[in-house]
Amino acid sequence: MYAYRSDPRVTRYQRWRPVKEEEVEAFILKYGNGSIDVVDSWCQLGVYRKTTQELIGDVGMHFLPPDAQQVELGFTISPRHQRQGYAAEAVDALLSYLFGYLNKHRIIASVDPRNTASVALLEKLGMRKEAHHIQSVWTPEGWVDDMIYAVLREEWENTSGKG
Repeated sequence: MYAYRSDPRVTRYQRWRPVKEEEVEAFILKYGNGSIDVVDSWCQLGVYRKTTQELIGDVGMHFLPPDAQQVELGFTISPRHQRQGYAAEAVDALLSYLFGYLNKHRIIASVDPRNTASVALLEKLGMRKEAHHIQSVWTPEGWVDDMIYAVLREEWENTSGKG
């Protein structure tokens, strides 16, 4: 996880940028056993290649206050495994779980607009752009824009994205 999460091709688009392996270990301890469906909790899951069981990325869920009916999701795939459909499969499965099993109302994702591959993925999966915040996120390189994508359960159910 440290190898891909500290890769500059990944960190340029993300707020969390581990500098040492110990930071990843602390992250896993904090969020790897996170509570699912508990208000204001984060839960991070590994994404593994089926054939090799190699860790190739992770997806996260943040159950938003006040009632956890809305969930923020995030995803990271190792650059070595990008553009092979793994992110689409992982995020589609996560949406299916959140809407189908947990019966959530709305799912959102925050994305750096320069990350055109992630923007395209969110749109492909039926999420719509709801906001484009100008220079709203501070990074070590300075202020960057942030876009918010979202989809409602009924929108998800009415599209091909039923999982």
